[in-house]
Amino acid sequence: MTDPILKMEFTHIPVLLKECIDGLNIKPDGIYLDGTLGLGGDSLEIVKRLDKGRLIAIDRDSNALLYAGERLKEYANKITFVHDDFKNAEYHLNRLGIDKLDGVLLDLGVSSYQIDDASRGFSYRFDSPLDMRMDQTQYLTAFNVVNEYSESDLLRIFYKYGEERFSKNVAQNIIRARNENSIRTTGELAKIVTASIPMKYRYEGGNPCKKIFQAIRIEVNEELTGLYEGILSLVGRLRTGGRCCIIAFHSLEDRTAKQDFKSLERDCVCEKRMPICTCGKKREVNILTKKPITASDEELKTNGRAESAKLRIAEKL
Repeated sequence: MTDPILKMEFTHIPVLLKECIDGLNIKPDGIYLDGTLGLGGDSLEIVKRLDKGRLIAIDRDSNALLYAGERLKEYANKITFVHDDFKNAEYHLNRLGIDKLDGVLLDLGVSSYQIDDASRGFSYRFDSPLDMRMDQTQYLTAFNVVNEYSESDLLRIFYKYGEERFSKNVAQNIIRARNENSIRTTGELAKIVTASIPMKYRYEGGNPCKKIFQAIRIEVNEELTGLYEGILSLVGRLRTGGRCCIIAFHSLEDRTAKQDFKSLERDCVCEKRMPICTCGKKREVNILTKKPITASDEELKTNGRAESAKLRIAEKL
């Protein structure tokens, strides 16, 4: 890490920060979990409000843990840092002897600092080696996906994770290109993707590479794999009155969070024709956001990344 990088990153302000902190309803002696630590902006605001409480800060990215550790060093005695995916939080909470939480915050998706770091290979704005790993200790990279997946697998992830209607064109053109030479950089991939979208539709909804790069990133990091179960397990750890705040940046994540909360809010799942309830399911949460909270016009003026952010909040009964 260099000083210029630290200075740049520490000016980063998370999206919907006030709304998240208000939504958590932080107690000074509570135990909170930030499952997507990033550069620690949310965690800083949480831990500043703690007295005898504790924060469990989790991130897959070891660089994020280093940056945030420096940023939060004043409060280090109140924080436990964990290098892992928040979907594995159950294991770490058990290891730490923590049974119940007072709040959970999940800011899903890729961090802006990861996108802005050209060396990480997340963005089509740079010509960088294909990587896209949040956890740089893992094997699978974007290079592996682009150069080793079959055409049918590429088609599957482009449709499923990118919701790209020209997925077949993109998959076929990737196969043709890599038969000549391996596709090694984001710039090479961006050219193939752009050429695969008919000119008439090429710039509908922004950059033509956006959906394909998103799909590859989700596949590399297994962002949606186990997300539904991961959210359920964390909400299950909340004590009565504890809250879960989830920020999503694309429809697939937001849909999962919405489905989780709705499932937990339901009181009975028996068929309607049943005369009495036999499932025994009880309502577990109260959804506090019937519609997701989105960024204000004021925030959007200073933080374009907030445009697609949706915040959902549920309180444990």
